[in-house]
Amino acid sequence: MSSDKIKKTKNKPPENTEKVDDSFLDQALRPTKWDEYIGQKHIKDNVKILLRAAEERGHIPEHLLFYGPPGLGKTTLAHLIASETGRQMKITSGPAIEKVGDLASILTNLSPGDIIFIDEIHRLNKMVEEILYPAMESGVLDIIIGKGPSARTIQLDLPPFTLIAATTRVALVSSPLRSRFSGGVFRLEFYSNKEIEEIVNRSSKLLEIELEKEGLSEIAKRSRFTPRTANYFLKRCRDFAQVNKKKLDKGTVKGALEMLSIDEIGLNSSDRKFLEVLIRKFKGGPVGLKTMAAALSEEEATLEEVLEPYLIQLGLLERTLRGRVATEKAYEHLGLEIPKNLQSKLL
Repeated sequence: MSSDKIKKTKNKPPENTEKVDDSFLDQALRPTKWDEYIGQKHIKDNVKILLRAAEERGHIPEHLLFYGPPGLGKTTLAHLIASETGRQMKITSGPAIEKVGDLASILTNLSPGDIIFIDEIHRLNKMVEEILYPAMESGVLDIIIGKGPSARTIQLDLPPFTLIAATTRVALVSSPLRSRFSGGVFRLEFYSNKEIEEIVNRSSKLLEIELEKEGLSEIAKRSRFTPRTANYFLKRCRDFAQVNKKKLDKGTVKGALEMLSIDEIGLNSSDRKFLEVLIRKFKGGPVGLKTMAAALSEEEATLEEVLEPYLIQLGLLERTLRGRVATEKAYEHLGLEIPKNLQSKLL
């Protein structure tokens, strides 16, 4: 198996956490203990019980599936479980496992108790997925040798292992595969502003950034309730302050984020363009997805999966049976006059 398809991690906490090399920001800021992982309490509580019960019985943890929007901590949870259990974790992704032989190579090289983490598991080849079923359920690998009447099946016993998978599109994970995650299927929720502030505060200390409280709050409220986005903004604000020889206060943070075209509620230029086209060109809607995609020169999937979820979450957009409609909050945010017939459009 080529090295770009699988990566091994030993999951030991760094010996010296006083100064962090931020050239790999996500890895540098990743929690190594449960107490350091902020948010997602319902998942933490369930997983901690599962791990402790398995340890007391002398068993390996059962298979787990985490799903939710990007940047909420699915991969971090997998690393944390490996760290807490002291297990070696092998990392790969759905698109990287192209053939049955790729999966067989990974599974047959596992040591007892190893964890395998598959990111974006919904993109697994269907043939590969069929081989994964008995491996997860019975700990065996069925390999077919030959073709036609002379074909025969060889069954290989696998060492006990835990599969942890992550996906941003759980609906594309087949029901048979989902049902084999006996440890649980957990959805990661968006974070509150308070939780994001705690995450940014922790990150700033690890990166030795002197961030004033008002500046911290400014980053948190524009971070789209997502830790990855908050850490990205923190790093860019640090760069802006360093180059301009300024302290990292509220004014500096606002200046840095304005350069990135991020407004006070976290909308970027693409988000605002979506609302402006919807309101100015189509009088606030309702407008169909195909029409909006054509007007913005964007793919339909980009609108549905990238732009619209956050706008809907903030209450700036509604999807009705007749199409997309801008809400009263959208008009207010753009400083535009609210039409008198707006309520009838939202019905």
